[in-house]
Amino acid sequence: MNSRTDMETDIRVREAVRYLGYGRKEVDEQTLELIREAFAALEETAAKRIVWQRRPVTFPEEDRVETEGMKIHSHGLAKNLKGCGEMILLAATLGTQIDLLLRKYNRTDMTRAVVMQACAAAELEEYLDQWQDEMKEKLGEEGLYPRPRFSPGYGDFSIQHQKELLSLLDAPKRIGLTMTEGCMLTPTKSVTAVMGLSREKFPCHRQGCEACGKTDCAYRR
Repeated sequence: MNSRTDMETDIRVREAVRYLGYGRKEVDEQTLELIREAFAALEETAAKRIVWQRRPVTFPEEDRVETEGMKIHSHGLAKNLKGCGEMILLAATLGTQIDLLLRKYNRTDMTRAVVMQACAAAELEEYLDQWQDEMKEKLGEEGLYPRPRFSPGYGDFSIQHQKELLSLLDAPKRIGLTMTEGCMLTPTKSVTAVMGLSREKFPCHRQGCEACGKTDCAYRR
């Protein structure tokens, strides 16, 4: 399969191109080849891990979201979780080896480093999408439907809440995911998020709000 066909059929490739900022511009073959090589390196190097926890969620006041161990003031998150009685807390990572690979390219080949950053982001997103698809099937048996993932740092959902998420999930011990004083995750190609569970089925674009044209969606970030 050639690189152009890869772009037409591989969601990861299309996402990497989007992260690289090409927009509607056609991607040159050299860049597509770098993307293909980056994903090959990621498949050999990444150690994907995820930890999650299902919890009840309440809304004691407007724009306030609470579960045991977390009290969040966020209009965006409250809007996203409206109508949910439960939510899932989650943290996922591609592992420390990806950081080492990125550091290596930052020293030796900046073009390759930029491409690798975009591909790693796309790889992590696809990993989470696949996990969410599996959860959707299991939750459907209970009559529950997952809402779009919502991460600290989106809108008015303070990035400071990453510390609480990591603690509640015991992420440092379970998947080696920690946070710096500046609230940056380590390893860097990692994510924390919450995901509402609703009894109301609501269609949501698989690639999330950034790729969805439904600007009037009630759950848009």
